Amino acid sequence: MATPRSWRGPAGRRHRPAAITSPLRDPTRQTGAVNARSLAPRWTVAITLAAVLAGGCGLADLPSGSPSGPTPGSSTTEGATPSVSAAPTASPTPAAPTPAPAPTAIAYVVQAYDTLLSLGRRFGTSGRSIAYWNRATYPSLDPDSAAYDPNRIEIGWTLTIIPGVIDETPSPGPSSAATPAPSIVIPAAPTPPADGSGLLVTHGARGGNAVALTFDMGGRTDPALAIVQWLIDHDVRATVFPTGQLAATDATAKAVLKLVASRIDLFTLGDHSYDHPDFTTLTRAAMIDQVTRTETAIESLIGLSTRPFFRPPYGAQGPAVRSAVASAGFAYTVMWDVDTIDWKATADGGPTVDDIVAKVLSRAQGGSIVLMHLGGWNTLEALPRIVAGLGDRGFEPVTLADLFGR
Repeated sequence: MATPRSWRGPAGRRHRPAAITSPLRDPTRQTGAVNARSLAPRWTVAITLAAVLAGGCGLADLPSGSPSGPTPGSSTTEGATPSVSAAPTASPTPAAPTPAPAPTAIAYVVQAYDTLLSLGRRFGTSGRSIAYWNRATYPSLDPDSAAYDPNRIEIGWTLTIIPGVIDETPSPGPSSAATPAPSIVIPAAPTPPADGSGLLVTHGARGGNAVALTFDMGGRTDPALAIVQWLIDHDVRATVFPTGQLAATDATAKAVLKLVASRIDLFTLGDHSYDHPDFTTLTRAAMIDQVTRTETAIESLIGLSTRPFFRPPYGAQGPAVRSAVASAGFAYTVMWDVDTIDWKATADGGPTVDDIVAKVLSRAQGGSIVLMHLGGWNTLEALPRIVAGLGDRGFEPVTLADLFGR
């Protein structure tokens, strides 16, 4: 290449043209638009060649920046590799499966002719599953016990059943740690007056959690045995008022009283007259004869006394009645504050099982005395729900002796 000559400019100074430097010699010294325009084609070729070589070496899948280099106007550090963040590709979220509904347990009241096997078939489960679910409530249903009797379920039992589920894995049963029984609170009760006039009671002292379940036995005796047996099987305390005539002449009544005597820790006895007359129509001597004959009949049968509790037939009483029976040792004339009217059959307008349960649970309070009958219609079927419902409300069944501190 020819070298330019110098010339003289004004004032006689010698001038020489500025040297022209090739862009390939030192591109880093070029500035402005000339540098960008002269280098852009060469960067494009270099990057394209690098991409081709990378693809041949198996590196084509690695993330890379734009092949045209940095975006004009962006700032990068000389010698640093520009980083490019690729936007993640959103993947569809699978829909969550709809959970299957959990099995729901039901409470089933045992009816006549039911067996564990028949109940298992009816509800799509097994008799052994039903036994395991209920053995804590009914120990005779414990399959792990030597006393297990799968054929013995009783009318009126309330069984927990889970339809469609077979679970024969042992559940916690009677052998596990027992749940402490709730403590019974019984405030001080009134006492009979010292003048011998007798005390009329319709309930015990309020403020506690004791409820007295009482059962008269003066007429129909079916299902008296089953009711007393249920009370024994479930350790439920109660008071029984039999008539002397049944105790002396009726085989079922005698069996009931002997069963009561076998668990004197659970039962208290009271006097319900000899043959169930209206005491307000009797003379004083006749009233005394009624209660003393009953006391003799029962004491001679089972060796237990009915004193000091007397329940007048039909609830008929007054000062003369209370005074007469008090003179014979029956200081408490016992009425009630919850009447189930279970002596009346449903067909005759009497209460259903639900009616009996609802009345007791809605009206019972601390100190209540509940009137039922051992020959009551629907009483046996209602009893398990009554006891369970009282327990759920914090009440405990007691005898009259417990309630009045006798």
